[in-house]
Amino acid sequence: MGEIKVSPDYNWFRSTVPLKKIIVDDDDSKIWSLYDAGPRNIRCPLIFLPPVSGTADVFFQQILALSGWGYRVIALQYPVYWDHLEFCDGFRKLLDHLQLDKVHLFGASLGGFLAQKFAEYTHKSPRVHSLILCNSFSDTSIFNQTWTANSFWLMPSFMLKKIVLGNFSSGPVDPVMADAIDFMVDRVFDQSALSTEAKEEMYKLYPNARRAHLKTGGNFPYLCRSAEVNLYVQIHLLQFHGTKYAAIDPSMVSAEELEVQKGNLGLSQEEQ
Repeated sequence: MGEIKVSPDYNWFRSTVPLKKIIVDDDDSKIWSLYDAGPRNIRCPLIFLPPVSGTADVFFQQILALSGWGYRVIALQYPVYWDHLEFCDGFRKLLDHLQLDKVHLFGASLGGFLAQKFAEYTHKSPRVHSLILCNSFSDTSIFNQTWTANSFWLMPSFMLKKIVLGNFSSGPVDPVMADAIDFMVDRVFDQSALSTEAKEEMYKLYPNARRAHLKTGGNFPYLCRSAEVNLYVQIHLLQFHGTKYAAIDPSMVSAEELEVQKGNLGLSQEEQ
């Protein structure tokens, strides 16, 4: 079975897109890591927020594809913050440092939770122009456990991986999905397999949101079904073309080209 971390695409990404380190807090141990690709003249880029403790490179397929089509995309790896208000303040400082007044956010699992909290945190002076939430949630109480998070720091890495793997199906798995799980387990500790109740709660909070359903894709569709995810991202961002909130250089990708891609993949959207 091939592994994502040794794939030609991943190696190409690591060799062509530099990883930047930025400190915006008084505490110089809090270091933001990010990949910033695409035209720098775009002032409202798409920013990817990973799962808890996730590294920015889990979105490498989005970075390669979308920046190649003319979008400016940024994938973040955040430092350790112990509450969401501290995270929001740090993220605001990072956007100020990057001189970005408005952004589009794609949040996966905990990244989606933090994206919602940041939108709420900045509602009086909005910094988030649009949200894309992937396998996310609105309430951290769904993760209540009999142990405390502090115990994780005492566990060896092999035990943490065993706990993570135990959250996934033990039956037959699509090889590409298996590679995605393996890649993520090497990088994150995150329970992203959401219950039906958690999903329904999200639907209630965003009754007018557009839903993009993938028949397959598992917990990490941005890794194992990247073409479909990239297309849905493009469709979402299409509505901002020609405005100051466009995440794309308009001279590089046309709406007509996007429609052709949509037709080729034969994907459909469910309007809610």
